[in-house]
Amino acid sequence: MLRMDEVEVAYGHTAVVHGATIEVATGGVTAVMGHNGAGKTTLLRAVVGLLPVRRGKVLLDGEDVTALAPHKRVARGLAYVPQGQQSFGQMTAMENLQLVADGRKRGKGLIDEALDLFPALRPALGRRAGLLSGGQRQQLAIARALVTEPRLLILDEPTEGIQPSVVAEIEETILELTRRGDLSVLLVEQHVGFALSAASTYYVLAGGRVTSSGAGGQAAVGDVRAAMAI
Repeated sequence: MLRMDEVEVAYGHTAVVHGATIEVATGGVTAVMGHNGAGKTTLLRAVVGLLPVRRGKVLLDGEDVTALAPHKRVARGLAYVPQGQQSFGQMTAMENLQLVADGRKRGKGLIDEALDLFPALRPALGRRAGLLSGGQRQQLAIARALVTEPRLLILDEPTEGIQPSVVAEIEETILELTRRGDLSVLLVEQHVGFALSAASTYYVLAGGRVTSSGAGGQAAVGDVRAAMAI
C-alpha cells in the first residue's frame, strides 16, 4: 500500500528524518514507535504531503506521489488523524461528521458506519465537539477520517491522554477495520503494548533514523523496549 523509500525530511536546513524506509502492507497495521523528538510526526506529515521530502520517494500502490499536493493524496485514499484529538470545537459532533460527508453519495450511510464503530458517540452527537471528553474527541476525529472512505488511515498518537477503556475500544476498532481487508493503517504511538497488539509490523525511530524493525505482536515488546532504551 505505502512505501517510504530512503526518505529524508528537513525543517529548513535541519534534517529531521534521515533516509527512512518504511512499508505498510495492504490490509495491515504498521506501527512507528520512538520517544518524543524521534521524528515520528515529521515522518507522517511527509507521507501526507504537509512537509516536502528532500530526498527519497513516497510510493502509494507503486505510484510515486512524492510531489503530489496533500489534497491529491487524500483523493487517492489517504486520511490523516493528527495528534491532539482535533475537531471543530464550536460545531456539534454530528456537524463535524456531516462536514466531511457532504457531497458523498453514501454520506449518511458513511456516518452510520462510523458511528457503529464508535457507538459511544451517538448520545453526544448534538453536543459541541469542544465540550466532549478527550476520548470522545479522539473517537470523533477517527470517525470523521473514516467517513472519507480511506484506503490508508494515518494515526498520530491516538492514545495520548486517553483513559484505558477508550484505548481498548480504539484498538479493537483498528483491528476490526483491518480484518475487513480493505484498509491499511500507519500508526505512530509511544504506548508500546497498544501499538504491538494492533500492528503486524513495527519500526523504531530514534534521531530520525530507523534503528529497529520486525513483526508485531506481544512477543516483540521486549525487543522494542530494548531498542527504545538505546
